[in-house]
Amino acid sequence: MNARATVLPVLTVLGMILALWYAAAVWMNATWVFDQAERAGATVTWAEVIPQTMSQDRPLLPPPHQVAAELWQGLFGQAITSKRSLVYHAYVTFKGTMMGFGLGIAFGVLLAMAIIRFRVMDMSVMPWAIISQTIPIVALAPMIITLSSQLGLQGRDLPKAIIAAYLSFFPVLVSMVKGLRSPDQMQLDLLRTYGAGEAATFLKLRLPASMPYFFASLKVAVAASLVGTIVGELPTGAIEGLGARMLIGSQFGEPLIMWASLFAAAILAGLLILVVGFLERAARKRMGVPA
Repeated sequence: MNARATVLPVLTVLGMILALWYAAAVWMNATWVFDQAERAGATVTWAEVIPQTMSQDRPLLPPPHQVAAELWQGLFGQAITSKRSLVYHAYVTFKGTMMGFGLGIAFGVLLAMAIIRFRVMDMSVMPWAIISQTIPIVALAPMIITLSSQLGLQGRDLPKAIIAAYLSFFPVLVSMVKGLRSPDQMQLDLLRTYGAGEAATFLKLRLPASMPYFFASLKVAVAASLVGTIVGELPTGAIEGLGARMLIGSQFGEPLIMWASLFAAAILAGLLILVVGFLERAARKRMGVPA
């Protein structure tokens, strides 16, 4: 009963999405069918239009079954070393994502520690960190790539990693600041009565208290890193990576490639979030915290 109560709403929403998607595909792709019929001097009925909207080579909006077929072909119909394989392009994007994710975590945690330790950092740096997130990443990405090139930073992974780190450090920073400040004054006073210094207070109280906030932020940060990496692939002229694959599909009028790459990116994001959740459960178990 519980499983049915959980699965049924999900399937209902999924069915509604698919129905709306198919309806939109018929409506948008019918324009091409009517245009071809008009040029041929013929007339078509909706009974003839609907099948033709489901199998166009370059539809305005690909129906779900066409996207699924292209996604399957890209994931399992190619050798993973092929430049047409979505697994290969996902791996390229994954590398940039992990580099940016690691940089974002390191920068966010270190900055949060400095903000907690020094009040001047809280008053001066935190507002600028907040303001930095108001800059559109689409506008900032070309600037980062150009600056990286001028500084002689070779390779395409590093600029992408910087963009990914820019998006991922902020949720880590905010959550860690909140987590490190979560112990109340009574707990801090108790440790002082035991003669604990700042280092011991940090390691035995503040750091463990921040772990739930930290892992919650990682789920947001890893998704933001993936978005940053994909955005970073767009203005570089890259031919590898899911972002480059989306751009190629858009430039050459291949919407199926673009949509399949989009769903591949969504699958990659889901897998990364699952890995973060697994690490969170392992850490909680290690610390003796009930799941």
